[in-house]
Amino acid sequence: MPRMTAAAAAVEILKREGVSQAFGVPGAAINPFYRELKNVGGINHTLARHVEGASHMAEGYTRTTPGNIGVCIGTSGPAGTDMITGLYSAIADSIPILCITGQAPVAKLHKEDFQAVDIASIAKPVTKAATTVLEAAQVPGVFQQAFHLMRSGRPGPVLIDLPIDVQLTEIEFDPDLYEPLAVHKPAATRKQAEKAIRLLLESERPLIVAGGGIINADASDLLVEFAELTGVPVISTLMGWGVIPDDHELAAGMVGVQTSHRYGNATFLESDFVLGIGNRWANRHTGYNLDAYLGDRKFVHVDIEPTQIGKIFAPDLGIASDAKAALELFIEVAKELKAEGKLPDFSAWVASHLERKGTLQRRTHFDNIPMKPQRVYEEMNKAFGPETRYVTTIGLSQIAGAQMLHVFKPRHWINCGQAGPLGWTIPAALGVATADPQTPVVALSGDYDFQFMLEELAVGAQHKIPYVHVLVNNAYLGLIRQAQGGLGINFEVNLEFENINAPELGVYGVDHVKVVEGLGCKAIRVTDPNELGAALEEAKKLAAEYSVPVVVEAILERVTNISMSKTVDMSDVTEFEELATEPGHAPTAIRPLTV
Repeated sequence: MPRMTAAAAAVEILKREGVSQAFGVPGAAINPFYRELKNVGGINHTLARHVEGASHMAEGYTRTTPGNIGVCIGTSGPAGTDMITGLYSAIADSIPILCITGQAPVAKLHKEDFQAVDIASIAKPVTKAATTVLEAAQVPGVFQQAFHLMRSGRPGPVLIDLPIDVQLTEIEFDPDLYEPLAVHKPAATRKQAEKAIRLLLESERPLIVAGGGIINADASDLLVEFAELTGVPVISTLMGWGVIPDDHELAAGMVGVQTSHRYGNATFLESDFVLGIGNRWANRHTGYNLDAYLGDRKFVHVDIEPTQIGKIFAPDLGIASDAKAALELFIEVAKELKAEGKLPDFSAWVASHLERKGTLQRRTHFDNIPMKPQRVYEEMNKAFGPETRYVTTIGLSQIAGAQMLHVFKPRHWINCGQAGPLGWTIPAALGVATADPQTPVVALSGDYDFQFMLEELAVGAQHKIPYVHVLVNNAYLGLIRQAQGGLGINFEVNLEFENINAPELGVYGVDHVKVVEGLGCKAIRVTDPNELGAALEEAKKLAAEYSVPVVVEAILERVTNISMSKTVDMSDVTEFEELATEPGHAPTAIRPLTV
């Protein structure tokens, strides 16, 4: 049997599990692993500027392509604690990433050694498994189990902590004999599928709620096939956006208290049956007023995680199943019923949803200076085509983007949905662009999200990772300011100051153009909405020419309230701006405004 260090065996296993890319920051306690990354070869490594950044790069990498598992690597102590946020955002959105940390020698673990922390205990609540490996011979099995866990059931992250002496110990290991463990995913039964379809057929105004589990299962084509076969409109969740193209006649928009469409909420409130597939009934979708959301509707819930069913409310039927397995059965049953002439005609229901889609629209066209954010998304719709992958995390920018941008393919809206950590967008976009350098990547940030981890732009400059980053700057914590309004305060949310080195900015403070250029990237500042389209086109050219991130900063009016519910009730959304009443008010709406 060949002999090699446990660290070398770990690298060999990574390759045989399909890993070809890692993100990380070396350090003393993980250097033996880095030595084997170099000596064994076969895995490209991107050096991050912050270890949390590496974890978000790994997330972006996983989210981009079916089958990807992003790997992030750091040393002992603070490197692991820095990556906890990445692990949290990954488990919250069912994203498999592998976090590998260095550790003090086994004999020193309880002696307060330098940078020795019980990272496995810290990480356990935000991982499917977190293990400090105490015996070198266990390394192959721990890594094999990690990939099995990440891929089985509800996907999620795993942390493996490697003491430095464990990494250096030689073990017997033959890479040619290694095989990944079989993946386990629950599957619906024929009886369950028949019951679900029977409930759907008994309704008059059915909807499908399509969640991120469909994207994880790589089953978007099946979802569209099933919707077209039955003639049932589809509501996408924020994590499921893209499973059906926005311009498809059965795409009924999004529902919720923030990232929702007026026509989506209106159609949902008219429905009498909901088939949820791969969704969590997240509170930004349902709101806290479950009475309004549930109404008199019947619900079927399909989810890969059995304990997810009934967590928010009890459905009329719960099915523990991988989304792909369930959809295959649903299609099989529906095709048989169609052949027998037993599928209802829902065309009148579809027509009513299309009428709402053509009339209930928000205005985007404003010529104000400083510009309104709505105009930014209008210009983005013009500049970026259906191939674009959007990347964003949280804030008014994300909420307005979800209300006004258009997505046409799965994995083309890459969003940290549940955790929403500020700073996520830049490193995640770098991970996305690394995973698929052929597809245009456009990131979207408010000024605070952008400032949290902007040092990672230097990674894009160093490693030649081009993408376009739209930065909407109002020098405010806009979402928090809007939330504070209900409490009657406007406290500690102002980012404004007069920059002594850039008086031309007025009160907008940080000179993002200089900072971005100082990090080796390109930047364009825009103050006139009529110049924004040209700036976005120039950004695309600069990104292609220099192979670096290019930032387009749009200077916004200081205060804009974006449509959302003040009461966290999806039936009670406040529209703060005037609505579209003529086609010119919303020229890039997914369906031309009907007046």
